Amino acid sequence: MFEEPEWAEAAPAASSLGLVTLQPRPATASQSKGSKHRQLLATLRALEAASLSYQPPSLPSSDSEDEEAERKKKRPQKASFSSASAEVREKRKKKCHKQSLSGSEEREVERKECRKRSLLGNDSAEEEKIKRKHQKHTPANPAEHLDKVDHSGPKAWKNRATNDPPNTSPGSSSPKPALTLSRRQWRNRQKNKRRQKNKFRPPQVPDQAAAQVPTEETDRSSSHSPGSHEARAEALRTRMAQRLDGARFRYLNEQLYSGPSSAAQRLFQDDPEAFLLYHRGFQSQVKKWPVQPVDRIAKDLRQRPATLVVADFGCGDCRLASSIRNPVHCFDLASLDPRVTVCDMAQVPLEDESVDVAVFCLSLMGTNIRDFLEEANRVLKPGGLLKVAEVSSRFEDVRIFLGAVSKLGFKVISKDLTNSHFFLFDFQKTGTPRIGPKAQLSGLKLQPCLYKRR
Repeated sequence: MFEEPEWAEAAPAASSLGLVTLQPRPATASQSKGSKHRQLLATLRALEAASLSYQPPSLPSSDSEDEEAERKKKRPQKASFSSASAEVREKRKKKCHKQSLSGSEEREVERKECRKRSLLGNDSAEEEKIKRKHQKHTPANPAEHLDKVDHSGPKAWKNRATNDPPNTSPGSSSPKPALTLSRRQWRNRQKNKRRQKNKFRPPQVPDQAAAQVPTEETDRSSSHSPGSHEARAEALRTRMAQRLDGARFRYLNEQLYSGPSSAAQRLFQDDPEAFLLYHRGFQSQVKKWPVQPVDRIAKDLRQRPATLVVADFGCGDCRLASSIRNPVHCFDLASLDPRVTVCDMAQVPLEDESVDVAVFCLSLMGTNIRDFLEEANRVLKPGGLLKVAEVSSRFEDVRIFLGAVSKLGFKVISKDLTNSHFFLFDFQKTGTPRIGPKAQLSGLKLQPCLYKRR
C-alpha cells in the first residue's frame, strides 16, 4: 500500500546514530501494520532530530553572503558622500549670508560714524583714533581689508590686491577670493574720503576780514534803513500815480473816439490838465512802436520842395513842424506849444485853397471824420496832397475806406500796408466832393482805438 519515500534511504543513517532502536515483534497481520506505522513515525522523528542537529556545509560556488556584505559596506559610503556634499553646501550658504550681513553691518557702522563726526566735530577726533586702534586688533573682514589698503592710485591698488594673499579664517577650509575694485568704484571711494576730510576743516578766510564783513553790513543796514523805507513809500506812490494816470488816459481816449470833436474841445477847455495827461499817455503808447508815423511823413516831405505850405491837423507837440523846413500851420484841441492854434479841426481858421499839403497823423478821431476830410478839401489847393496815417486795427476793409474818401474829391496815389501798427495813404485833390452833405458814407466809420487795462 505505501511506497517507500526517497528519504527512506536515510533511515539506516539515522539508525546508525543510535538515537532510535527498533525491536522486532511477532509477525502477525495486525501487528505488521502497526509496526510499519511505528517505524514510519520513528523514522520521521529521527529525521527531524537529525535535521535540527545537522547543518549542511556551505558550497564553494555560493557567494551571495560575500556580495551582501560588500553591498552593506558600500551603502554607508554613498550616504556619507551625500551627507558631506550637503554639509559643504550649507557651509557655503552660511558664508554668503555672513558676507552679506557683514557688508550691511559695515555700511551701518560707516553711517553711524558719519553722523557722530557731524555732531561731535573736531572734538571727537581722539575717540575716533581709539576706535580705529581697536578695529586694527579685531580680525579684518574683506571690506575692512579694502578700507585699510593704502590707496595711492588705481594701479597700486590692483597690484596690492593681486600680490597680497587673501585673509582666511582658521575655521574655514576654502580661501576667500580677494575683492578688486573697479576704477569707478575706487574714484567714488576717494571722493567720499575727501568729503569727510573737508567737512571738518576750518575755513581759510582770515578772522579780520570775517569780522569786518558783518560790521560793514550792519552799518549799511542801520544807515539805509530809514532811507529804504522812504524809497519804498516813494515807489509805491509813483506806482499808484501811474495806475491813476493810466485809468484817466483810457477814459479820455474813449471819450475822444465815442463823441464828436466839439464835445472833446469842450472837455479840454474845462480841464486843461486832461489834455496834458492824455498826450503823455498817448506818447508812452507810441514809443513802443518800431517806427513812428510822424517820422515817416517828415521823411517824405523833406524830399519835396521846402516852399510847400503844410497844415497839420492834430499836431500835438508840433513834432512835424520841428522836423521839416516847410511853413506849417498847427491845429489841435489844446495847446502844448506856442505854435499851436487851438480850434476844432472841422473848422480851422484858414482861407480856401491856401495849403499845399494837409496831414492827419493819428488824428481821425471822433464820430465826424467826414467833416475833417471836407475841411481838408476846402483848404487844399487843386492838386494838393492829403497824407493820412492811422492805426491798422481801426480798418475793417481798406477798400471801402478808400472808396469813401474818393467820393469826397480825392484819388489814391499810394498806400503802404506793410507796417504792423499803422497804415499810410497819399491822396490827391481832384475837386469838390461829389456827394451832398446829407449822403451817408459807411466806409468812414472806423473802429475806435481803445486801450485795455494791463
